[in-house]
Amino acid sequence: MEVVAAVIEHDGEILCMQRGESRYPYTSHRWEFPGGKVEVGETQQQALHRELLEEMDYEVEVGEHLITVTHHYPDFNITLAAYRCTACDRHFVMREHAAYCWLPTEQLLNLDWCAADLPIAKELLTNDRQSKNNH
Repeated sequence: MEVVAAVIEHDGEILCMQRGESRYPYTSHRWEFPGGKVEVGETQQQALHRELLEEMDYEVEVGEHLITVTHHYPDFNITLAAYRCTACDRHFVMREHAAYCWLPTEQLLNLDWCAADLPIAKELLTNDRQSKNNH
């Protein structure tokens, strides 16, 4: 399954979305970066833009590719491409998730992430630390 995720940054914080109950206990109520499946004929960036409009009525600018994660869940395999995105505000409609929060990078690992999303959070933390060490 090819999936895309948005790392949405606004005012120095990153948007984290909590899944509701799902058919798989290992993803129920876990945290993820918003996004969804890539449809036939779409680029990853187009899919991300479409998914955020459908699921959240959220207009974002899709930026650079951050990391691609391949993860083998017990019932399916996933290839998850994460992109840095920027939003002009924090106003969106929560249609598919149970909760959300905006966190600074150093607090991301405090959440109980879906297994495929955890490496994205770790990558953000590593990048953040490296950029602070370079300044």
